[in-house]
Amino acid sequence: MRVGVRVVELGWVEPGAALSAFAGEPWIAFADSGGDAAGERARWSFLCPWPVETLLCRDGGVWRNGEVVSGDVREHLREMRARICGDDISGLPFSGGVIGLASYEAGMRLEGVVSRHRAAGDLTAPELVAASYEEALVFDRLERRVWWVSGRGRGAPDLRVVAGGFGAVPWLSFRADMGRDAWLEAVREVVRFIGAGDIFQANLTMRWQAEVPVGFDDMAAYLALREGSPAPFGAYLRTPGFSLLSASVERFVSMAADGGIETRPIKGTAPSGASEAEAAGFAAALAADEKENAENLMITDLMRNDIGRVCEIGSVSVPQLCGVERFRHLHHLVSCVRGRLRGGLDAVDLLRATLPPGSVTGAPKRRAMEIIDALEGSARGAYCGSVFRIGRDGALDSSVVIRSISLVGRRLLVGAGGGITWLSDPEREYEEMMLKVAPLLDVFSGGC
Repeated sequence: MRVGVRVVELGWVEPGAALSAFAGEPWIAFADSGGDAAGERARWSFLCPWPVETLLCRDGGVWRNGEVVSGDVREHLREMRARICGDDISGLPFSGGVIGLASYEAGMRLEGVVSRHRAAGDLTAPELVAASYEEALVFDRLERRVWWVSGRGRGAPDLRVVAGGFGAVPWLSFRADMGRDAWLEAVREVVRFIGAGDIFQANLTMRWQAEVPVGFDDMAAYLALREGSPAPFGAYLRTPGFSLLSASVERFVSMAADGGIETRPIKGTAPSGASEAEAAGFAAALAADEKENAENLMITDLMRNDIGRVCEIGSVSVPQLCGVERFRHLHHLVSCVRGRLRGGLDAVDLLRATLPPGSVTGAPKRRAMEIIDALEGSARGAYCGSVFRIGRDGALDSSVVIRSISLVGRRLLVGAGGGITWLSDPEREYEEMMLKVAPLLDVFSGGC
């Protein structure tokens, strides 16, 4: 007999402070909203310690709870979620389930694209890592309320006892995987592919890396990142040997328990502005920019096609096209695509149909990925993948892993890039990329 989820309201604690109470845990999943809490996308945060089960995929091998297993990864994810106990009567948007990361290489595998780069080992994330959680701290940042939920009756942690002694965030010197001139030539090569009719667009990126000192505190680094770059789809995932620190501004796909799907592709970037008048000028220029609008339109069409693979016929719509939205450091063009999942399918099928995110590949997706792999200097790893959570009720939310930092062993990896179209100017694309990566490198007071 399944029991109900236990729900206990606690005294308000800021999500970042609560995170520090679990500083010594080897597995943590923190879906962390930042920015204006009045917006629904930035209202809720979810912190899950103490996983029930874990799943790791690397080099084609699969480990569940540390043991080598066979079978389809998708079925393992479904089983892990189905084994979460308790009927969800909490009324909260998430009360436990499966939280994980699908890397860019996981998406490549799904699309049948073979990378020339080393896609595992000590330089990239696992292809997929996930854990199931019976417990969650649920933060409503708008009403400043927090609940402890548990499907197995576990008592609430004492959040008044906050772990201390965070390490200082060190100064680090980052090294790029491509020189400036090489990247500019790669942009020109993408434009030549577009001119030849191979593709309409490709998202070209770079990586920066640095070695961290012994005792590096990844949680302290994440708290510094979220302080400087609050984002509606931030995430901190810690697993043995790998951590993700993400300040993503981009939702990938979300699905309600009733099958309603939404994706919000972001393409098109401008500075935020030092004053309201300057911000308004940047926003107006971005809204009128032919290249940026064309870039967003192509990716919106790609996402219509991707979710259409699993949606009811006639249910896909575009209620917002190329709207300008302002974030802490940048303006972006954001579109919205909606649909309804076909009967007999679930959140895992939706992820299978849409990974990797179209906004970080190009169009057509498969050919763009092949060109990207030939021109970029290293494997993307977690960057341009997706953080996802599937709740007890089967609902899904996910983000595109951009504005992110990965810790693999003692190596930090940071990525940035942008969409290249026929109208792209290589110098301008390089400047835009550096604008995006600057807040991440600033966490460590390093340079490019």
